[in-house]
Amino acid sequence: MHRRALAIIVSGMLWSSMLGYQPAGAQAQGATRAASAVRAAVEKLGVGSKARVEVKLRDGTKLKGSVSSIGEDSFTITDSKTGASRTVAYAEVARVKEPNRGFWARASVLAVAAVAVTAMAALDDGGVGY
Repeated sequence: MHRRALAIIVSGMLWSSMLGYQPAGAQAQGATRAASAVRAAVEKLGVGSKARVEVKLRDGTKLKGSVSSIGEDSFTITDSKTGASRTVAYAEVARVKEPNRGFWARASVLAVAAVAVTAMAALDDGGVGY
């Protein structure tokens, strides 16, 4: 009877190690890495009214605004429309990104590309190399 119970326990331990069971310490390290990646992204954006950011929290909440302060464990987002500020812990954040630049930024890039292609075509002498 005891041998059978011991065999079941040992086989369960082997299966869990083969299937990638991660102890709680490994999960905490992953969360710490994710939080430090979020902190690096926020620090890259900087602080001020030009440091626009879109944040998606782990609970599904989406925040938009500018980064008004950066702390060791959290940062503050200020909504430009309402002026409301919210402090967010790095561990709460699922994703950080810069907002889309909009139509005019894309249009200016396309206009520059069109001018460059037109200039190259005008300078081309027809491809005759003789």
